Amino acid sequence: MASYDPIKRGIDVLVGGAAFLISLPAQAVIGLLVRRNLGSPVLFRQDRPGKDGRIFRLRKFRTMVDVDEAAGLVTDEERLTPFGAFLRSTSLDELPSLWHVVTGEMSLVGPRPLLVQYLERYSPEQARRHEVRPGLTGLAQISGRNAISWEDKFAKDVEYVDNRSLLLDLRIILATIATVIRRDGISGDGTATMTEFMGSERS
Repeated sequence: MASYDPIKRGIDVLVGGAAFLISLPAQAVIGLLVRRNLGSPVLFRQDRPGKDGRIFRLRKFRTMVDVDEAAGLVTDEERLTPFGAFLRSTSLDELPSLWHVVTGEMSLVGPRPLLVQYLERYSPEQARRHEVRPGLTGLAQISGRNAISWEDKFAKDVEYVDNRSLLLDLRIILATIATVIRRDGISGDGTATMTEFMGSERS
């Protein structure tokens, strides 16, 4: 597993770099559409923990309008527009994150980077998800995306950490393409994305 990591990093640089360059025209068009439909800023920026819990500034396309209490736009469900929902369901909002793969803050495959405040809420076993770089997609994403529980999601993350390999990464990437085409598991139960993780009683 650890012996695979240098190979994995090389694949990230080559494939991630090529994908980023090839996607630049599409990113330019999406950026213009985001500006027209959702306003500025075009990119959503938020601190996320990476490998070993190191913080980096995640960038992806914006999918929600600003909070506007007077207009009744407060929750994620209220702020997520049909256009933003389309970007999320097709994962087009993730295209700017390819740059993080090139720079080494992320990988093509790995546990998804979540919120910084979750760091203190993980059990020791769940925290092992940070033993590898976070990914654009991962084992949890092809196992239900946002439709499975946090506990099941973290169990899949740790399973990936313990079994990462070139064959597993290829399987996850192919399954991700199928998942995106079917638009499976985009939302959690009753939410636009996923309910907040408040901690788990499981060890």
